[in-house]
Amino acid sequence: MQGTQGIQGKSLGKSPVPLVILGIIAFIVLICVIMNYSYKNSEIDLRNQAKAQQEANKVIFDKVWKVIQQKAQITDKYSNDFKQIYGGIMHERYQGDTKQAPLFKWIQEHNPTFSTELYKDLADAVEANRAEFARVQNRLIDIKREHSNLRQKFPSSIFVGDKPELEIQIVTSDKTTQVFQTGKENEVDLFKK
Repeated sequence: MQGTQGIQGKSLGKSPVPLVILGIIAFIVLICVIMNYSYKNSEIDLRNQAKAQQEANKVIFDKVWKVIQQKAQITDKYSNDFKQIYGGIMHERYQGDTKQAPLFKWIQEHNPTFSTELYKDLADAVEANRAEFARVQNRLIDIKREHSNLRQKFPSSIFVGDKPELEIQIVTSDKTTQVFQTGKENEVDLFKK
C-alpha cells in the first residue's frame, strides 16, 4: 500500500503542461491585442494623412491657379503696353516725314522688339505647377490605396475591415470625366480647325 500511495501522491502534484498551455494562450491573446491596436492606429494614421493631403491639395491648387493667372496678367499687360508704346513710337517717329518712305526708314533703324520670354515663362509655370498638382493628387490616391489594402487584406481586415471606405476628392475636368464614362476620346484636333 505504501508503494501505491507514493505513486498517487506524485500524480496529485502540479503538472507543467497546463501552465505551458495557459502561457501559449496568453501569448496569443497578447499578440492579438497588439495587432488590434497596431492596425487600428495604422487605419487612423491613413485617414488623417488623407485628410491632411486633401487640405494640402487645396492649398496647392490655389497656388497653381494664382501663379498661372497672375503670370498671364503680366504677359497680357506686357503685350498691351508694348502695342501702345510701339504704336506711339512709330507714330511720332514717322509723323510728317514725306522725304523717305516710312517702311524703308523702319528697316534701317533699330526698333523695339517684342520679347516672347514672358510667354515661355508662362508656359513653363503652367507645366511645372500642373505637374506639382498631379503629384499631390497621386499621393492622395496612394493613401486611399494603402487604406483600402489595410481594410481588405488579411489579417488586418479582421481588425479594421469594418471601417468605412476612405472618401477622397480628386480634381479633374468635365472632359476627363466624359472620356472615362464613355471609354472614348475622339477629339484629337488640338486647335479645332
